[in-house]
Amino acid sequence: MKLNVFERLVLLPILPKEGNFVTLKILRDLNSKLSLSEADFKEFEVTQKDDKVTWNQKGNEEREIEIGAKATSIICEALEELNKNKKLTERYFSLYEKFIGE
Repeated sequence: MKLNVFERLVLLPILPKEGNFVTLKILRDLNSKLSLSEADFKEFEVTQKDDKVTWNQKGNEEREIEIGAKATSIICEALEELNKNKKLTERYFSLYEKFIGE
């Protein structure tokens, strides 16, 4: 799945924090893939001041993040739950389109 820095950062907090053993293993791997690495921090010149995180233009480019079928299902469930509870905001729009569609 192609995601930019913003989408990766926005996706992390909506992932479930609990589940069965298999789900937790998948979530651990998914968190690792979505989180910004040291190389990402350097390449995208990521900075944080208070609660605001910024990055350079390269961070707006989509990069391929390998997300398996079960991890995709977990993400879709999280986004569908936000939609069902009318908690979707503009920040999730591109993610919703990518994972759920129209």
